[in-house]
Amino acid sequence: MDTSPIKGIRYAHAAIVAKDFERSLAFYRALGFTPYVSWGEGTKKIMLLDIGNGEKLELFAKGSDEYSPMGKWLHVAFAVENVEAAYERALAAGAKSLIPPKDMPLESEPFRITLQVAFVEGPDGEQIEFCKQKTYGF
Repeated sequence: MDTSPIKGIRYAHAAIVAKDFERSLAFYRALGFTPYVSWGEGTKKIMLLDIGNGEKLELFAKGSDEYSPMGKWLHVAFAVENVEAAYERALAAGAKSLIPPKDMPLESEPFRITLQVAFVEGPDGEQIEFCKQKTYGF
């Protein structure tokens, strides 16, 4: 089994579910995080916040008081040069496929982006996203 680093891999973001989106947004803004891009509305609103060094926190608005096996954390994401190769390598290492590689054009603001993403489940049920930003649309 190949155990060398996946080409170009780096931390991209962690995603959390906010019970009160606006309160959570205000909290992270008070910590100095700045809105990068957002999409969706109401309980489907999602925002990427830049934590100050180009790395991101992804905030989801669909939270509640209900218990989830994942807690408030949804997934950890890694930016990669080749989403398909990272996905196939994770499957070869024993991961379970959740979402095969696909393009996601986002109706995001203040600019539009297209991401290529793939999701797998790790050995302890953790969700892992491999992603690559493919386009910007201004």
